[in-house]
Amino acid sequence: MIQAGLVLEGGGMKGIYTAGVLDFFMEKDLYFQNCYGVSAGACHLCSYISKQPKRAYRVSLNYLKDKNYCSARSLLTTGDLFNVKMCYDTIPNKLEPYDYKMAAKYEGNAYAVATNVKTGEAEYLPMKEMHRDIVHVRASASLPLVSRFVSIRGNYYLDGGLADMIPLKHAIAEGNQKNVVILTKEEGYVRKPTSHPEIFKLRYPNYPKIYELMRDRHIIYQNTLQLIEEEEKAGRAFVLRPQEANSIGRIEKDREKLEKLYWIGYEDAKRQYQDLMTFLEKDEKEI
Repeated sequence: MIQAGLVLEGGGMKGIYTAGVLDFFMEKDLYFQNCYGVSAGACHLCSYISKQPKRAYRVSLNYLKDKNYCSARSLLTTGDLFNVKMCYDTIPNKLEPYDYKMAAKYEGNAYAVATNVKTGEAEYLPMKEMHRDIVHVRASASLPLVSRFVSIRGNYYLDGGLADMIPLKHAIAEGNQKNVVILTKEEGYVRKPTSHPEIFKLRYPNYPKIYELMRDRHIIYQNTLQLIEEEEKAGRAFVLRPQEANSIGRIEKDREKLEKLYWIGYEDAKRQYQDLMTFLEKDEKEI
C-alpha cells in the first residue's frame, strides 16, 4: 500500500483514459492509501478498489448502444441520462459482477466527491461497503441538467465536479505529502466559461449555488491547474494526463475512439512507471 494520495479527475467519457492508467496500476499491484474520485473518476475508482482489471473498460465500452444505459429515452422516462437501474444495479449485480467483498477489504481509503447543492460545497463520501456506498458514486456522477438530485441523509447532491473538479487541495489538507494526479484533459487545456450559465439559475431557482459554481467554473479549474503545477514543480505531485487533445465528447458513443484513449492511458502509465516509482520512493525529507 503506497502512503500517498491518488486524485482522479472526472470528464465524462474522457475518463476512459483513467481506466487505462488504473488497469496498469493494478497489474503492478500499485494501490494507494487515500483515493479521491470525481464523477467518472469515482466510477472507475470502484473497479480499482475491488481489484478487478478491465472491468471499467468493459463497463465503459460494452453498453454504448444499449438504450437502457445512456440515452435520450432514459432521460425522458426517468430524469437521468445515464439510467440508474442499469448503471447501479443491473451492471454491477448481473452483467459485470462487482466484487463487493474485495472492495470492503481495501486497506486504504476511497472517496467519491459530490456537490451539496444547497451549500455549494464539495463533500468527500466514503467508498467501502459498496452495496450501501454506491449511492455516493451515483451522486458524484450525476451531471447537472441531465440527472436528478441524489438524496443522501436528507441532503441533495449532484456531480462532484461542480465544486471540486480535481480534489488535490483536499488531498493535501488530509495530510498526503505526495499525490498522484490523473487528469483527463491534455497539458495546456484551458476551460472556457460556461455558455449561458443563466440556464442553471432558471433550472435550479431554489439552489443558487449551482448557478454560481457553473458561472465561476472556468476560474476554479484554472486555479486548480495552477496548484497542480506548483505541486509538480515542488516534487510533491506526479501527474499523468493525455499528451494530445482528442475529439471525445462528454457523452461519446464511438467505441473506437474510446478504446484508443483507454490504451493511451495504459501506455502512458507503463511508459512513466519507473519515474512514478522513483517519485513514490522518495523520502519525505527530500520533498
